[in-house]
Amino acid sequence: MAGALQRELKQGKPFASAHVEAFLNLLRTADHAHRETGALLKPYDLTPAQYNVLRILQGAGTDGLPCGEIGARMVTHDPDITRLLDRLEKRQLATRVRSGEDRRVVVVCIAQAGVELLAAIGPDRLEAFHREQFQHLTSDQLAILIDLLEAARHRP
Repeated sequence: MAGALQRELKQGKPFASAHVEAFLNLLRTADHAHRETGALLKPYDLTPAQYNVLRILQGAGTDGLPCGEIGARMVTHDPDITRLLDRLEKRQLATRVRSGEDRRVVVVCIAQAGVELLAAIGPDRLEAFHREQFQHLTSDQLAILIDLLEAARHRP
């Protein structure tokens, strides 16, 4: 009997292993969640990665963060953080300045327009959205899912 993913992908043959099926399920689920989040942010002309950077900068406060630290804190890896920051700066949502202590370091801060955009999106909107995404799972199922995902990401 074919599993749900096998049917979704219209794959006639079974997966080579449960490991392959688990991996593809993880990718499919992440893609689904990413597309839903993108649709939520689209009216604000923001990508999920840009939103993530603005939230990181908001949390950093007035001190801002070096570019490398922003990249390290992002939920999803972005190989071109510079281009992402270029877009935010072009929209005047973030500002970049060279560090006074080390001119090689560029510090990024959220601009007032970025603060206002996050306020317009609403601090609770994404949490409510995520609650809706996972409302069909019990608290125990969510705890198990979190544990399993962390275990898969942090293998020995």
